[in-house]
Amino acid sequence: MNTFKKVWKKFWVYVWELFKQSIPTLIMFCCASSVLMLLTMKEGEIKWDNTALTWTIVCGVAASAYAALIMWGYGGNQYEMLVSGNMKRISAMEYGGEYKISSHKEVKEYRAWKGFAIGAFAMIFTFIFGIVFGCCQARIDAGKTSGFLAVVALLAFFLSGWSILPFYYMNVAGGFSASYFLSLLFAVLPIAVSGAFYIIGAYSRRNKAIREQELADRAAAAEAARPKKINYGGLPGTKPKKRKK
Repeated sequence: MNTFKKVWKKFWVYVWELFKQSIPTLIMFCCASSVLMLLTMKEGEIKWDNTALTWTIVCGVAASAYAALIMWGYGGNQYEMLVSGNMKRISAMEYGGEYKISSHKEVKEYRAWKGFAIGAFAMIFTFIFGIVFGCCQARIDAGKTSGFLAVVALLAFFLSGWSILPFYYMNVAGGFSASYFLSLLFAVLPIAVSGAFYIIGAYSRRNKAIREQELADRAAAAEAARPKKINYGGLPGTKPKKRKK
């Protein structure tokens, strides 16, 4: 039972940590959705045209690029945390003690799957509103949005408009009947980008550390190979005379 509690507690610690790390990306996609909503709203009505489609792509790509930058940094920092964790574990195995590193936290160590998990947490609004719109598609397409559903629809446009608005106007203004569940596919790109750049960031930091170590080793080898000067103390008669050629 105690083992189960420890595993369960560790699981939620990981969940909370991953969610916290997803917040910057989550906020960026919400901002992109709000900007898209304002750009496509004209005279109180939202109109969908080629310009709106272009802005949808621009907002999605810009938010994904921001996510890539954030995840690249996470990957590098968590790789260093993994190195610290390995030092502690090796110390415990070989010397029976534990190397104390106050800044080390196992939950922040690099794991390849974490980048994809953080990306998935950042897409939480895309998942929620895609499912809600998919389940209530008949009412939404018919314009029967009142009360709670109207509030949900407004929140969806502002928090996940980059994934919902294309399908909404395709159905309402264009007369199509595309399933809102397809909006869930919009989450694939940000999740893939987050996972890929998280791994790239870790390997970049690893390669940088290797290069720095190689340069340090070369400098040490060059210093060792350099002939050492003998200090004779500066006393008369203690320094050998140079022979003339």
